[in-house]
Amino acid sequence: MATVKVKGIILSEHNLGDFDKMLTMLTPNFGKISCVAKGARRPKSSLLAGTQMFCFGEYLMYQGTSTYHINSCETIELFYKLRTDLDKLKYAIHINKIVLDVTDENQNCFNILQLYLNALYTISETDKNLDLTVSIFKLRLLCILGFTPRILSCTNCEEKEKLTYFSIRDNRI
Repeated sequence: MATVKVKGIILSEHNLGDFDKMLTMLTPNFGKISCVAKGARRPKSSLLAGTQMFCFGEYLMYQGTSTYHINSCETIELFYKLRTDLDKLKYAIHINKIVLDVTDENQNCFNILQLYLNALYTISETDKNLDLTVSIFKLRLLCILGFTPRILSCTNCEEKEKLTYFSIRDNRI
């Protein structure tokens, strides 16, 4: 079994047995993958910090029959301020659910991961309007997924001035 070194962010974690964790991780090359972290819930485990939700790190793992198994990890960013502010945590969980829904296994998710990390950093480390941040995240994610809205001109009359409303149903102004 060959080991691979991959950067990724933990999207979800579930308890598995007494001391193990089942993780869902978003990686740039492999997409969304399932990982097992043996002994990660032990108080003195070296995997304890690196296997928490919203932790971005570099993971050394090997592929088992159906999941990856984490050998070691090195944290890059923990987004600690998300855990101390309930409003920020609520918005971070909201965009986390969106990312979980739109990503698949074995899909190149580099752009989605980059956008997700930028959004988490903005929510965690700045005092920008959280509703605006999430709205920008959603629009940029739509563009990455290939659903770019037509907003430069009216799609009926081609008028570029005095645009009045955006139709979500028609995906246009």
